[in-house]
Amino acid sequence: MSGRRPKVRRVGVVAKRSSREAVETAAELAEWLRRRGLEVFLDGPTLAALGRHEPAFSPAADYDLVVALGGDGTLLSVARALRPGIAILGVNLGNLGFLTEIGRAELYPALVQVLAGKYRTEARSLFDVERRGDSRGAEHFRVLNDAVITKSALSRIIELTMVVDGHLIARYRSDGVIISTPTGSTAYNLSAAGPILHPLLPVAVLTPICPHALSLRPIVVPGSSHIEVTLETQREEVYLTLDGQEGTELRYHETVAVTQSAAAVHLVKVSDRSFYDNLREKLRWGGLDRPEDGGGP
Repeated sequence: MSGRRPKVRRVGVVAKRSSREAVETAAELAEWLRRRGLEVFLDGPTLAALGRHEPAFSPAADYDLVVALGGDGTLLSVARALRPGIAILGVNLGNLGFLTEIGRAELYPALVQVLAGKYRTEARSLFDVERRGDSRGAEHFRVLNDAVITKSALSRIIELTMVVDGHLIARYRSDGVIISTPTGSTAYNLSAAGPILHPLLPVAVLTPICPHALSLRPIVVPGSSHIEVTLETQREEVYLTLDGQEGTELRYHETVAVTQSAAAVHLVKVSDRSFYDNLREKLRWGGLDRPEDGGGP
């Protein structure tokens, strides 16, 4: 989506809870926005840290824009809970940040553009995740990065069965499996030797974690696929972790089902930096300094 956007009137601001810099930036940003006649809602923990008593940001409410101050983790926590269609501007106050659009120094120039309607949004796919079994009720989650099934540190190798659209893919022994969105391909999936995917591809990637059989490799499937992974191991501690931030125990013969969500996350884009620019910068691809003034071959 590009071109002039609807006027911004209501803004939610969410700061990383453990970062004093993020809290102070949120307070400063709220004042800057209010001076321009906008309604601003800070998240509850930030208000508490500032000692303020005013209406707080709620993921269930309607906003024209939400600003996430911190890093990818802060943006992930906002994106999972936010109402569909709300634009999110990610501001990186940390070191890496594949999801965040700008750094602290770019915050106010970027917002000037956004308030003038000079920005675009990029839709990122979400996955709906269900943990289900016979012995207890189902649990439902939503992820922007990944759903990970993994053993605990003291557990032995586990056995899993993977089925995609009713077709058996594999029965295998490993430390677990990562079911990743294209956005999440540069997270845990990348560390586990999975492929890097362009974030706008309509696919999912299934990456085994330290498989016992070396022939078992990551596989990319259509994003519309219905993916099921069933735990076949007894008496081991196994967990389902969502975006590295939520988790639940997975028991023997319970199944994790993953499907593409009807909702999407809309990330604000104000710069000309491409996904490939980010890869080159963040992963230091081709980062050798060139000799200056002809001082080398």
